[in-house]
Amino acid sequence: MTELTRRTWAEIHLDRLAENYCRLRAIAPHSRFAGLVKANAYGHGALPVARKLEALGADYLLVACLDEALELREGGVRMPILILGYTPSDCLPDLLREDLTQTVYDPEQADELSRRALALGGRLRCHLKADTGMSRLGVLCNEATLDTAADTLAAMARLPGLEAEGLFMHFADADTSPAYSAMQIARFRGLLDRLDARGVHFSIRHCCAGAATLNYPEMHLDMVRPGILLFGHSPDHACDGKMALSPVMELKSRVASVKRLPAGTSVSYGCTYTLERESVVAAVPVGYADGLFRLLSNRQEMLVHGRRARQIGRVCMDMCMLDVTGIPDVRVGDVVTVFGDGIPLEEKADTLGTITYELLCAVSPRVKRVYLDA
Repeated sequence: MTELTRRTWAEIHLDRLAENYCRLRAIAPHSRFAGLVKANAYGHGALPVARKLEALGADYLLVACLDEALELREGGVRMPILILGYTPSDCLPDLLREDLTQTVYDPEQADELSRRALALGGRLRCHLKADTGMSRLGVLCNEATLDTAADTLAAMARLPGLEAEGLFMHFADADTSPAYSAMQIARFRGLLDRLDARGVHFSIRHCCAGAATLNYPEMHLDMVRPGILLFGHSPDHACDGKMALSPVMELKSRVASVKRLPAGTSVSYGCTYTLERESVVAAVPVGYADGLFRLLSNRQEMLVHGRRARQIGRVCMDMCMLDVTGIPDVRVGDVVTVFGDGIPLEEKADTLGTITYELLCAVSPRVKRVYLDA
């Protein structure tokens, strides 16, 4: 037991991250690789993951906002970083000073960034964004607006003070909607053709996140950005089995108390669970303040001594209880696997009707990350 593993901790297997990276590179060998490290690298720790990806030879890192990019630069990461979301134009000095790449998604934003960059005597590297059906950020690009979109993006790309290195889009449902994805692909290809005809070319064209990397290899283009796949999880059950991946995070805790309770005893807040027999109950110091959703109460299992134990009663803020009856020699200090080897995170996601992304991102900052690298 170490200081980091006294209570509840997340083991981050960087060797598994490297294995996933190599497998993903192998299916897109002619494309650059962008590692997603937004949202604290999906809960895995942005800086350690970024450093590992930099050492492995990834080409780009992707973050959601300026603060995430600055954290990486302050931590010594020097490789290219693309900010996917909104950055106020007032922050342009930070973008230039730290050599960051900014997503530019409408002409007004482009004009403002161009003007400010010229005033500072600099040039901002950027990737332009096309909206082919996600209806989020980007220049609207549908069958009726392809020519207008091409004109708009061409004008943005030619603005002084901007270095338009890339152009990208985002699939709305590359997991389960081939018809909708085919429509988006046709729009993006039509847009690229029109831009080429206008003499506007981009060195990095990209559109494939996780599911699209698996399902649409013809669209790998100049860069892929596989997201959740890098961390060992399928983006959707429709993609299960298409690639062998190793989950990078395991959430673990320890037994804090073991006691035998008589039949008829109620367990935890609200008395939502009553023992039907004399039982051995273990208290485990992990709760919803650690990211273990309260809605999982009475609906999940954890691993003790390599065996599944049912969680009983409501999950508390800092603790929950397990029925360990029938698991011999459970003692205070024994390791409990909340999710990880033997307890797939997908089980908990399915129980909640959500996705693994949400549960990984929910693991709270007070849960210590322990980095393992074989």
